[in-house]
Amino acid sequence: MSVQPIHLAVIVGSVRQGRFAPVVAHWFAEQARQHGEFTVDVIDLADTPLPLALPPVPPAVDPNMERPAEMADLTRRLRAADAFVVLTPDYNRSFPASLKAAIDWHYTEWQAKPVGFVGYSGATGGVLAIEQLRQVFGELQAHTVRNYVSFPRYYLLFDGEGALKEPEEPAAAAKTMLDELSWWAGALAGARRERPYPAAG
Repeated sequence: MSVQPIHLAVIVGSVRQGRFAPVVAHWFAEQARQHGEFTVDVIDLADTPLPLALPPVPPAVDPNMERPAEMADLTRRLRAADAFVVLTPDYNRSFPASLKAAIDWHYTEWQAKPVGFVGYSGATGGVLAIEQLRQVFGELQAHTVRNYVSFPRYYLLFDGEGALKEPEEPAAAAKTMLDELSWWAGALAGARRERPYPAAG
């Protein structure tokens, strides 16, 4: 077990009207808190304006680039995280534009940190979105963990109060992923302290 709690940012990727994301996010955040090794910061992208038009010089080239003032809190919270869990639906076989914008407006905030995933959708449980996100985060030099949590046909799995009807299997999947995130977060945090991560390029 880690000596210091691991600061986990849970990123809620959907911002669409009528989204189911807050139900899944509430469930997962409770799993992470009960795990015992994490402090949990739920970052809901619906709370932050995310311009789709990126600046002329991308953050990969200029990590100190000036971002819109309303994005400052998001950037600070991403920078403070030791690990991430990205919660995503599957929209047209991919992940939401809001999530891509949040990712693309940042760069060093993701580097050498572990990322896990919670997906939900009608048929695939968000797996198609998750597999694409693995490629994106790999390009950003983050480490995506193998295990994930998936809710296919999520609308049948939760009751009207937002509780899972059969919680045992999803809870076990969440614990497995959180155990893996904990290991990688500890290893990578120690590595970042001992040796600065090499600059891109």
